[in-house]
Amino acid sequence: MLYNLLTPLADEPGLFNLFRYLTFRTGGAVLTALIFAFVFGPAIIRWLKRKQGEGQPIRSDGPERHLLEKKGTPTMGGIMILLGVGLGTLLWADLSNGFVWVTLLVTLGYGAIGFADDYLKVTKRHSGGLPGRFKLLGQIVIGIVAAGLIVHFTQSRDIVATGLAVPFLKNVALDLGLFYAVFATVVMVGASNAVNLTDGLDGLATVPVLIAAGVFLLIAYLSGHTVFAGYLQIHHVPGAGELAVFCGALIGAGLGFLWFNAPPAMVFMGDTGALAMGGALGAVSVITRHELVLAVVGGLFVLEAVSVIVQVISFRLTGKRVFRMAPLHHHFEKKGWKEPTIVIRFWIIATILAIAGLSTLKLR
Repeated sequence: MLYNLLTPLADEPGLFNLFRYLTFRTGGAVLTALIFAFVFGPAIIRWLKRKQGEGQPIRSDGPERHLLEKKGTPTMGGIMILLGVGLGTLLWADLSNGFVWVTLLVTLGYGAIGFADDYLKVTKRHSGGLPGRFKLLGQIVIGIVAAGLIVHFTQSRDIVATGLAVPFLKNVALDLGLFYAVFATVVMVGASNAVNLTDGLDGLATVPVLIAAGVFLLIAYLSGHTVFAGYLQIHHVPGAGELAVFCGALIGAGLGFLWFNAPPAMVFMGDTGALAMGGALGAVSVITRHELVLAVVGGLFVLEAVSVIVQVISFRLTGKRVFRMAPLHHHFEKKGWKEPTIVIRFWIIATILAIAGLSTLKLR
């Protein structure tokens, strides 16, 4: 909004001229979302505690210590993240850019589905929440709409609107045709649910999401810049650079939430935050044509999701479990690892994978 209001006044050097610079507005989005969380976070947490009473229902089949240590902690703290991301993006991004609205659609839409899920968990005092088929259906519908809009906004660009970029290969885009909308939807829905599965310990999902958001902030900036994209031989997506502002807002909101989610957590993000943050990463990866890179950068989320899939398939076919408990972080809990040990080691893995993902920008 500030960009649209103030850049017409930036003909002369001065303060208003700063709003032309994407880097300045990205920094502004980070600080805006972060300050919002710091200022309004305590009030949001108090409101959630007052409304929820006993807090988030804990799985009865989960690690025993969760029933003792985490009981009474309120959920739906993702509201703090959604408001911070929305405020930071709307205030600092170019609102004439269609890609900005698509990412907000996915983020807020998936956040609304997560909110409904968390609300049912709290009101019914059961960890089940919204039935999985309804949750998945809502995600798919939003994903298809978003994929269609992405194709629409990309058609006038200098790239194949339905093309899939391949890491390590320059100027290669596999045209998926009508299947591209399905593929893009799978990326967004898959990323959303993978982050949600990872969100099981204090700070476990938040920091890897912030790391991935930092990587895609850089990718969005480079993809949207003609010179940098040409130098790195990655697909230039005009307008994608504006998503750096969105990623900045996501980082700021996530950092602010982490302040209150640090062990012992004062609040959980719940599906409200996890589904939204995962969907946001998926949407940005689709727009920047780095969907496959997301599988590397977000490899930790992939690993957590795969552990659940393997566990379910193994139990249904053989009646035996591969892991003591899924997702994977609960397996290590069952083995006796302390929560901080699991969380920090997973953060390290996420950092290594982020570096590996960034290497794809130059190794071509």
